[in-house]
Amino acid sequence: MSGGGSAPDGFGELLRSLRLRAGHTQERLAHTAGVSVRTLADLERGRTRGPQRRTVQALARALALDTADRGHLERVAAVGRPRSRQAAAPSGILPLPRDLSDFTARTQALAHLHALAQRPPGDWAPVAIVAGQPGLGKTAFAVHAAHRLAPHYPDGQFAVDLLGMDERPADPREVLSRLLRALGVSERGVPHETPDRTGLLRSLTATRRLLLLFDNAADEDQLRPLLPGRGDSLTVVTSRHALAGLECAHRVDLTLLHREESVELITRIIGAPRVAREARAARELADLCGHLPLAVRIAGQRLAVRPQERLGKLATQLAREESRLDALKAGSLEMRAAFALSYRQLPPAARTVLRRAALAAGPDFSPETVALLAGTTLRRARLCIEDLADRGLLQPHPEAERYRFHDLLKLFATEQLAADDDPAALVVARRRTARWMLSRATAAALHFDADHHRTGDGDPDPATAPTGSEAARAWLEAERTQWLWALHHAQAAGWHREVIDTAEAMHWFSDRTQHWEQWVEVFRLAVTAARALGSRTEETVHLNYLAWAYNMCTYDHHAALETADAAFAAAREGGDALQMGWALGYGAGALKRLGRTGEAIAWLRDSAACHRDNATPQGRLAELTTLNTLGVVLRETGHAGQALAIHRSSEAICRAGIPGQSPDLLAVYHAATLHHLGGDLAALARWSEAEAVLSGALTAFEAADMPAWSEPARLDLGIALHHLGRGEEARTAVATAHRALTELNHPRHAEAAALLDGLPGATG
Repeated sequence: MSGGGSAPDGFGELLRSLRLRAGHTQERLAHTAGVSVRTLADLERGRTRGPQRRTVQALARALALDTADRGHLERVAAVGRPRSRQAAAPSGILPLPRDLSDFTARTQALAHLHALAQRPPGDWAPVAIVAGQPGLGKTAFAVHAAHRLAPHYPDGQFAVDLLGMDERPADPREVLSRLLRALGVSERGVPHETPDRTGLLRSLTATRRLLLLFDNAADEDQLRPLLPGRGDSLTVVTSRHALAGLECAHRVDLTLLHREESVELITRIIGAPRVAREARAARELADLCGHLPLAVRIAGQRLAVRPQERLGKLATQLAREESRLDALKAGSLEMRAAFALSYRQLPPAARTVLRRAALAAGPDFSPETVALLAGTTLRRARLCIEDLADRGLLQPHPEAERYRFHDLLKLFATEQLAADDDPAALVVARRRTARWMLSRATAAALHFDADHHRTGDGDPDPATAPTGSEAARAWLEAERTQWLWALHHAQAAGWHREVIDTAEAMHWFSDRTQHWEQWVEVFRLAVTAARALGSRTEETVHLNYLAWAYNMCTYDHHAALETADAAFAAAREGGDALQMGWALGYGAGALKRLGRTGEAIAWLRDSAACHRDNATPQGRLAELTTLNTLGVVLRETGHAGQALAIHRSSEAICRAGIPGQSPDLLAVYHAATLHHLGGDLAALARWSEAEAVLSGALTAFEAADMPAWSEPARLDLGIALHHLGRGEEARTAVATAHRALTELNHPRHAEAAALLDGLPGATG
C-alpha cells in the first residue's frame, strides 16, 4: 500500500481504514460509489466479507485508489467470496495456445483490446471480432493479445478452436459443455439443452472476470450461444468471415504489414546480422510476400532452417510468379494451403467468380467485368463478390463499387483457372468481355464527340449505361485498364474495324484527358488496324492522332515528328489537304519543342495555307488550331505583337461561329484562344487586360471539365495577379495549379513549383 504501515487483513477493516485515510464519511463514500449507506456499513462490519467485483471497483474509484491499493482491495475481497464446488476452475483445461516470442507490430489493434480490458465496469461483456483474409495473422494476434491481457482477467483465460473451416465446425452445445466443465461445473451439473447451457455460462461469467478466446468461428449462429451476457469478461473471436450479423461487437481491423514491419518480422526470425548483410533483399522479400504476415513468416522460417542460404536467392525464387506459391512453404506452413482452405468452402458459383475475377485487367475490377468473365448475371455476380469480400478473399474499394485481390491470392485464383476451367470456355469468356467492353467504351466516348454530335447510342446494356458526359467520363476512367486490354485483345483477334471505331470515338475525349499516356497505345493500335484493312485514309487520320499523343501525352517529340512525317506522306499520296495540314501542324509542334523554332514557324505557315481554302467546318477548326499554335510560337520567339494580331483573328473566327459545329466545341476553342491572348498580353506587360481574358479562359475550361487545359490557364492567371500586386490571390491560384499539374504530370508543374517558392507567403 502506498500509505505505508501494515494493512488490515479483513475486507471490512481494510475498507474502513481506506475511507478514513481519504477523509470520507460513510454517507459521502456511499453516495460517491453508488451504494447504499447500509450496504457500506455491513461491509465495514464484516457482515459481507466478499462483495462482488463491480462493487469493489466502484468503491476503489470513489476512494481514488492507486493501482497498488486497488489491487490489494480486490484480492482481499476475492478471498472472502464464497466458492461452491462448481466454481473452482480445474487447472489446465482449455488453456491459451503458446504465444509467439517473435510477434511483430499490431500496436494499434493491441491498444484497442487493451482499452476494452481497462474500460469501466458496464452492463454487457464486450466482444471483439478479428476477421479478415487468409494469412493475415488473426490467430497469432488473438493469442498474443490474450497473453498480454491475462493479468486483467484473474478468474481465468480459456481458448477454444471452433473449427470454422472444417467440414463439421464445432457444435455450440459441445463447446458449452467444455466451457462449463472448465469453469468448475461437474459433468452431472451440465444442463442437457443448449439454451440452458448458455444460461448457466452467462450466470457464471456475470460475476467473474474471464477472457474467452474463440478461434476460427464459422458463423454467427455458432457463436451467439457461447457469448457471455452481463459482466466484465472479454471475448475475442477470430474468423475468416466478417460475422457482419453479430450485434454490438467491437471490430479489430488487421491490415497488411508495413514494409518495415515485414522486415522486422524477418529480422526477429533469422536475426539482425543476416538481414543487415542483405537489407535490400530483405525489403524485396517483404514486397514479394505482399506484406501478408503468414507469407512473411514462411519466408523467414525457410531462411531460419537454412542458415547458409542468402536472402537474395529466396527473393529470386519468389520473383517468379508462376512458382511463387511453391516457394512459400516451410514445413506445415504453406500459403497455398491457407488459401485452399477458404476456396474449398465456397459455393460453386462463388468459386467460379473468384477464378474468373483473376482474368480482369488492372489492379481492381467492377462487378460488371466479373459478371462478363464468369458468364453470369450482374445480380448474381454482385452477390458472389459480396460473399467473397465477407470471407476476406476480395478487398472492397472504400468508395467505389470495385474490388481487388491480394497479389498472392490472385496467383492462387489463377492456378485454379488452370485446374478447374475448360480452356475453350476461358477463350469464350475473354472474347465476350472484350466485345462488351469495346462497345461500352465506344458508346461512352461518343458523349464527347464534337464532330457528329452523337450521344453514346449503341451501348451493350442500356439499363446500366452511363448517362451524360460526367458519368461516361467516370466509367472510362475507372475501366481504363479493362477497355484498353479489350482493345489489345481485339487487335490480336483481328477485329480491326472495332479497333478503329473505338479509337475514333475516343478522339475528342482524348483532348480532355491528354495526361493519359495510354493514348499512344490507343492510336498506335488504330494505325496498325487501318493498315491491316488497307484503309490509307484511316491510317492517315490515326497517324495524326498518334503524333498528337506523342507530343502531348508522352512528350516524345522525336517520335511525334517521325509520325507526323508519315502522316503527311500518306495524306499527300491520297490528296487529303485537311490531313496534310494537321500533319504539318503536329510536326511543327514537335519541331518547336525540339528547339527548331524557325522550321516550326515555316511548317505552321504551310499548315495554315492547307486549311485556308477549306470551307468545311473541319477545315475552319483546323485553321483556327494552326493559327493559335503559330501565334504561340511567334510570342515565344519575341514577337508578341504579331502573336496578338494572329490570336485576335482567331478570336474573330470563334465569335463569328462555324456552321455545323456545336456551341460547346466552339466554347472550348474560344477558351483556348483567350488563353493565348492572355499570354500575348502578359508578354507585352499589359497585366490588367491579361488578367481579364485569362479569367475568362479558366472559367470556360472548368465548365468543360478539362483540367489539362484549365490548370495551365490558372497558372498564367496567378502570374498576372502577382504582377498586379494581388499577392494572396496569386499564391492561391499558383498553389492550386501546382497541385493539379503535378497530378497530371504536366510539363509546367516544375515552373509552378519554382514560382510558388518565389511568391511571398499568404497574408490572410
